[in-house]
Amino acid sequence: MTEAKNVLGEALESCCISPMTGFYRDGKCSTGAGDFGAHIICAEVTQAFLEYTQSMGNDLCTPVPAYDFPGLKPGDRWCLCASRWKEALEDGIAPPVVLSATHASALEYVSLNDLKQHALESRG
Repeated sequence: MTEAKNVLGEALESCCISPMTGFYRDGKCSTGAGDFGAHIICAEVTQAFLEYTQSMGNDLCTPVPAYDFPGLKPGDRWCLCASRWKEALEDGIAPPVVLSATHASALEYVSLNDLKQHALESRG
């Protein structure tokens, strides 16, 4: 199996281990055949994004212990579904992303330019 790459063409780095994120709950925004939501964009969630995604029917604030989901608060990093991040981008409230921890397949959903414009790394 080949090592997963990020959107910069480098080895995919960890997004977050506290809370433990990723489709496989390994801290990385890795993906595979069972990941129908494409949880591949490492984002630092904001209050505005959490409210937005809740209004769209996906409550990321409420813990769901059955799925090892602690509930998120602003500032947490999480592997988001690429389609939800794209929707938030189109609506002007996309949360900042960590390019080094965003899976290369995110480029099938959004442009590298859009990701770079929202990159934490560029915010210094």
